[in-house]
Amino acid sequence: MGWVCLGIAAGTGCGSDDAVPEEPPGGEQSQVPVGAEDQERIDIGMNISPVPLKMEGLDANLVGLGSYIVNAQSGCSDCHTQPGYLPGGDPFQGQPEQINTTNFLAGGRPFGPGIVSSNITPDAQGLPGGMTYAEFLTLMRTGREHGAIIPVMPWPIYAKMRDQDLKAIYEYLRAVPPAQPGMAPPPAP
Repeated sequence: MGWVCLGIAAGTGCGSDDAVPEEPPGGEQSQVPVGAEDQERIDIGMNISPVPLKMEGLDANLVGLGSYIVNAQSGCSDCHTQPGYLPGGDPFQGQPEQINTTNFLAGGRPFGPGIVSSNITPDAQGLPGGMTYAEFLTLMRTGREHGAIIPVMPWPIYAKMRDQDLKAIYEYLRAVPPAQPGMAPPPAP
């Protein structure tokens, strides 16, 4: 299986897993050509994003790959969208899938006393979850937020991802619309 070659800075490319991609000056990103298998994942990613994307200043290949990883592989919405599905749209209940786009990736899912998933949509400065890429990369590699290890996020799995894949996730999160957390349903009797 081929890897996506999304080097966006000079000297960064396929096989360069140690280098962290840097932002080009002025926040602009260049569009990097990709192979057929990579393009298929990018195209699928662009088609399965449940929310409209703000693409201005972003590399469509990174955003598409990020959408593919977020929406087809890593299950980010399972924890970061509350509730995950609209009434009557829960595929786990045999219903046709209808993702909750109003609260998409805005967090709010409770996991126990004092543990609630974070809002990872862009803040007022356009930073996913209020994090720079360097902060996001550190979180994904170490599982630490504000000095403490996040107890429920599967960061040990995400930590094994290539920098380019994590950059693609970050770029997709930059492209999604800001949202507010939804309400947790009342506990079952």
